[in-house]
Amino acid sequence: MSDDTTATTQDPDDRSTAVAVREILLALGEDPERDGRRDTPARVARMDDAVFAGLHADPAAHPHVTFAEGYRAMRILRDLPCASFCKHHLLPFTDPAHSGYIPNGRIVGLAKLARVVAGYARRPQVQERPTSAIAAALLRTLRPDGVAVLIEATHTCMTIRSVHKPGATIATAVVRGGFRERAGGGAGIFALVGHTARGGATS
Repeated sequence: MSDDTTATTQDPDDRSTAVAVREILLALGEDPERDGRRDTPARVARMDDAVFAGLHADPAAHPHVTFAEGYRAMRILRDLPCASFCKHHLLPFTDPAHSGYIPNGRIVGLAKLARVVAGYARRPQVQERPTSAIAAALLRTLRPDGVAVLIEATHTCMTIRSVHKPGATIATAVVRGGFRERAGGGAGIFALVGHTARGGATS
């Protein structure tokens, strides 16, 4: 059985998804044959292929091409927009993600970092999963002196349902290796990306 950080080997089944969406419309009392609704099940199936693309890929494969470089200070990619889906309600949570590492003689292209973040985001999961998975992938593939990942997300399961708290965010952070000493741990990574630590989960 795979967990939320593992790619599935099963290809997406657009037909089954479309049939399921049609059944949901019927259960809601909607007519799926109404004008403008007839193609909705197929549209949702194609959308799911895109927003859950991380289920069928290995994001950790992206940073394997590295370059020798004597730079050994922090490299941080800030304010990277990305979106994921809460696995409990299948509602999106959107966030700026920040990821960085301290090179150990080799660096990776910034686009590769962005692909790692996007790949782990595009899955149904809790926010702690991509935070930990991104950090683990960078540690495993780059073997840096340190890694830090911070995700600050707005969850629509908080803003449009249940408690209706628009503007509320949750921050999750993983800090490993040299970042703990050089950046002051969890609070330090908030400062590095220009935010004030306001709570959240840090490991």
